[in-house]
Amino acid sequence: MNGLTNGKMVLAFGTGALVSGLLGFGLPGWIPGIRATPLIEGEADSHDPISYRKVVKKVLPSVVSIEVKSKTPPSIRGNGPNGGGRVPPQGIPEEFRRFFGQLPEGSVPGGHGGLTPMPEDHGPQGMGSGFIIDSQGTILTNAHVVDGAEEVTVCFQDGKKVTSRDFKADPKTDIAVIRLSGVKGLPALTMGNSDTAEVGDRVLAVGAPLGLTGTVTHGIISHKGRNMRLNMYEDFLQTDAAINPGNSGGPLVNMRGEVIGVNSAIKSRTGGFQGIGLAIASNLATKIKDKLIQDGVVKRGFLGVQVRDLDDPALATKLNLKDTKGVLVTQVLDQGPAALAGVQPGDVVIAIDGKPIKDGKTLQSLIADSKLGTNLGLQVMRDGKLLALSLKVMEQPGQLGLTRGRDEPTAPSFSEGGKLAAYGLELSDLSPELADKTGFKVGTKGALVMRVEPKSPSHKAGLRTGVLIQKVDGKQVIDAASASSRLNSANPGSSLLLQLLNPEGDVNLVVIQKVG
Repeated sequence: MNGLTNGKMVLAFGTGALVSGLLGFGLPGWIPGIRATPLIEGEADSHDPISYRKVVKKVLPSVVSIEVKSKTPPSIRGNGPNGGGRVPPQGIPEEFRRFFGQLPEGSVPGGHGGLTPMPEDHGPQGMGSGFIIDSQGTILTNAHVVDGAEEVTVCFQDGKKVTSRDFKADPKTDIAVIRLSGVKGLPALTMGNSDTAEVGDRVLAVGAPLGLTGTVTHGIISHKGRNMRLNMYEDFLQTDAAINPGNSGGPLVNMRGEVIGVNSAIKSRTGGFQGIGLAIASNLATKIKDKLIQDGVVKRGFLGVQVRDLDDPALATKLNLKDTKGVLVTQVLDQGPAALAGVQPGDVVIAIDGKPIKDGKTLQSLIADSKLGTNLGLQVMRDGKLLALSLKVMEQPGQLGLTRGRDEPTAPSFSEGGKLAAYGLELSDLSPELADKTGFKVGTKGALVMRVEPKSPSHKAGLRTGVLIQKVDGKQVIDAASASSRLNSANPGSSLLLQLLNPEGDVNLVVIQKVG
């Protein structure tokens, strides 16, 4: 949070982020020459006390709190991040789990953010924030705030409340809109351009943290373009403006009072604010809310693959790539557009319609925004060769990407197999019995990894017990003997490219080095 020491602005730098802190008077650490810039045009010069009052007066009347009445009783929903105490999706890291607003058992928010007794059989069961985006009563908030809701009550700063059952959400970006009837002339906020915001810009977060409606906190943008793997499609602004449970869906505004983010999550080891808040960038939020308002749903293009970034220069070299740009296809969904186009696991997508693919986020965005039914040209690298494929874009299934995470497969424990001391590796044929135990389809060909020595070349390369080696330097292997032959024939010190398969059908590529 921003602060002053003896009248000087104090800034602290961290890895990949810029955050500000409040130091006590007389402590060292102030930076000479840094002074406060005017908050908005025409404000007093920097020798006057800093105040955000003009921005707050402009923004606060447009911010609302949202009381949620869910279809599922609180005793069943449990405590989780989805607003109102709903059960969290799998795969969300623990440090993100306790952000989203839920009310203490037996209470609901009072008119001024206090807590009052709740009747046993009815009343709101959760709380979030939102803000007005048009004068006719459209509210923008998070999808997790209204997730599973039967109805929501929008509470304005003047105490007025309006109940609605008309809300549309896009869980893949965590954006939702609520439509109110019977209201007009509401003070709407302007959506700003998050692309022009920069690290170090001052911002305000407004909402109802812990049921305290109309709360304003201040800070700066600490980082842009964060991808935290909380949603399928992400573009987070990181801020040190204090954000707590109940802030979900509230605006993050710049010093002109424009919305540049929708407060959505915090990263915390305690469940409370620890200086890392995340807001969905306004440009992404604007694109999604326009589609929800117009169509009630967001339709996206579909490729039908799972991919991972190429972040290993050694792997890129083995794949005959100039750099680490491109994405590795780890899985191809049956009868999906990619499967019909001939894409295979282990392919590297480097361009689509001539546009270079930098990483998975670039690919995801390009495909999602493609017009349904159009044909795209794919350039892929396969076993060191460049291939051109043609793909027809289909509509993305509604539930794709909403089942988050899965447990790691239990590693099999076996004592048999071919030992490769130079790699710290032990292999076995995939017999029908082993296939059944490990979860592979019977008849799958390859060499099963049964043991990996700690700190060995195999362990450093990322091999783990229970995966199947299917290719060595682009050559198919069908059993432990053929894999061992290719690995043992390599010269000491040389590196080899392995294509791996796990029981869930995901493909991975790793580079392993043979020791002398």
